[in-house]
Amino acid sequence: MAPSATSTVTETVALPPVLKTARVFGAYKEIAPTKFSREAEEGKTGLKAAKYQNYLPTWNSEQKYGPLQPFEHYEHGKDADTSFPELLPEGSAVTDLTPTIGSEVRGVQLSSLSNAGKDQLARFVAQRKVVAFRGQDFADLPIEKALEFGGYFGRHHIHPTSGSPEGYPEVHLVHRGEGDKSHETYFETRTSSVAWHSDVSYEQQPPGTTFLYILDKPETGGDTLFVNAVEAYNRLSPLFQERLHGLKATHSGIEQANASDARGGIRRREPVVSVHPIVRTHPATGEKALFVNPQFTRDIVGLKKEESDAILKFLYDHLGYGADFQARVKWEEGTVVVWDNRVTQHSALLDWKSGQRRHLARITPQAEAPYQTPFSS
Repeated sequence: MAPSATSTVTETVALPPVLKTARVFGAYKEIAPTKFSREAEEGKTGLKAAKYQNYLPTWNSEQKYGPLQPFEHYEHGKDADTSFPELLPEGSAVTDLTPTIGSEVRGVQLSSLSNAGKDQLARFVAQRKVVAFRGQDFADLPIEKALEFGGYFGRHHIHPTSGSPEGYPEVHLVHRGEGDKSHETYFETRTSSVAWHSDVSYEQQPPGTTFLYILDKPETGGDTLFVNAVEAYNRLSPLFQERLHGLKATHSGIEQANASDARGGIRRREPVVSVHPIVRTHPATGEKALFVNPQFTRDIVGLKKEESDAILKFLYDHLGYGADFQARVKWEEGTVVVWDNRVTQHSALLDWKSGQRRHLARITPQAEAPYQTPFSS
């Protein structure tokens, strides 16, 4: 008997929406939106208008830059009077957030500091790792004046993918517009928004003294976490510290660039991969800090994948779980947070569901290429 004829029907199954948009690029987490309603931000839709519309983000695809060239960085913190007379004069108030990391300062206006005061600022921040200055006028300054202040501390970094105010690519913007609900789709594929990192550590000369100032904020939520990478190093046993010395790791900007491409963003500059020591030395304080982070570090040079993964996972967990050497900065109007990117890591938090705007500007002076001094127990 001849076999009966059969027919095969292939059905196309529609992918769930969460799988149509790539949100995972290796170990890199992308939580920053690349779009917003300008009408909403201008108050034309009934929602609250942005306070600082000159800081609304633009993504200009015509901004193209070549590879960053090496430059000689001068560390002003080495010149500071460590009694901080110009930075912390009589009448100022300093409150430490924790014993090992974080301070809050009131009664000082950063924009009025002399060069000696700026030197002291660099050193004080290197020692305290992150400092929240309250009651500041940064947001109300002309943008070029804010950049002039930040330029004292190093060459301005232009971010390869982020939004910036029109005409000022040196300003990196953190912006989630009024009425934004993208947290709903983000948490369809993630259980947490915590993404520890040192800013653009993939650059050959990553940032040092870094400035982030508030423009608009939700009533509650949107705090920023910081971890002391010096204390994290100090907590390790001398034998493990010694083993880390001499090891180097790769830091990649490729995943961040790919995430921007996938979401219709821009590439101002082609991504790079750099190699940095796992333990770096601060040029002003001489302190040693762990310099690996899950956002940008990829592998340890010279180790097999499983060996590298095991050591990096331990270091990431050590930093991430170290609540006894971390600080949580709450934002107030008029706050400028200054941290030393060489000896800290941080993470934004996407924890508010009100749809209220969160809008900040970052000025990111680059520093020296990471280096390591010899191990000493």
